[in-house]
Amino acid sequence: MTPEQFLDRLQKQGPAPAYLFLGTEPFQRERCRRGLLDAAIPLEDRDGGFSHHDLDQETLASALDDARSMSLFASRRVIWIGSAEAALPRGDAEPEAAELGAYLREPSPATVLVIECSRYDFEGEDKPKLERVQKFYAAIQQQVEFRQYSPEAARATAQMLAKQAGLQLGLAELALLLEATSGDVARLAVEIEKLRLYAGTERKVTAGDIAGLVAEAQSSTIFALVAALGRGDRTRALEILETLSRDGEYMPLALTFLATQFRMALVAREAGLTSASRIQSHFTALGARMWPQRAREIEQTVQVFPKARLERAVTKLFEADRALRDARPDDRVVMEEMILALTAKD
Repeated sequence: MTPEQFLDRLQKQGPAPAYLFLGTEPFQRERCRRGLLDAAIPLEDRDGGFSHHDLDQETLASALDDARSMSLFASRRVIWIGSAEAALPRGDAEPEAAELGAYLREPSPATVLVIECSRYDFEGEDKPKLERVQKFYAAIQQQVEFRQYSPEAARATAQMLAKQAGLQLGLAELALLLEATSGDVARLAVEIEKLRLYAGTERKVTAGDIAGLVAEAQSSTIFALVAALGRGDRTRALEILETLSRDGEYMPLALTFLATQFRMALVAREAGLTSASRIQSHFTALGARMWPQRAREIEQTVQVFPKARLERAVTKLFEADRALRDARPDDRVVMEEMILALTAKD
């Protein structure tokens, strides 16, 4: 079930005896955790009624023993078991699987058992690992899936959070905030709260506010340099380099962004990807989440740079990185030479 379905059932039916929480998305998982605790344990019993176990440090059998025991200090309990994947056996699966099945056939009254796997995602290389976890804990009927937000859902949630906070956040500033946090809703919630405390609700949030508070937003000028080089715009690239130099930007950081941009563009060209949507889908399937703006920047780079030029660009970036590591290099000269090489016409 989805987190929304979980919270709806919790409100209408109360907590079930056991749940399996699956997935890496932290914002909805924390929301469901709070909702479950509020529904399952009175506030006055919270200290004595909540127990946490980690299967990296103990066995599932010992955690289930705690679930079976009666507490002298709380009438209702929640037993939270983390690192669920650690219980997966390398050989015979019967002992602990049978132990879980036996508990679920006769669960402890007034006790909610939550087994959580937050290490694996539903896409990419994690998918078969998560499927093994689901199979091992198949006896738990109530399974809640915490999938990563789509870019569209992250944007809608950010707008909702900003509205709830009373934050005056324009579309351009919202796009910058989404880019800086890579659409991570848990981080968005934190950054929106920081902006509320800093900027207040009486004025509009500016790009300067975001750049000052959100660390990754300080690299937005570097993204502009990436985009200019991706378009082959030498004049604009040199202007941005002047801004970076004046602001004291760390040049190896700029090179890191550039190298990532051109390597991804080379992969996209070799895979025959010609649109931003296909580029985004391709890298997402590989397990590398990509924001739409980054996909569009890679699309621009693919359109401007033939394969031979992309390969040459990757080589030039490697040479520039090596030059910056030389004794007492002139960073500005190294970067200018790289820009001239990358924007040279064939």
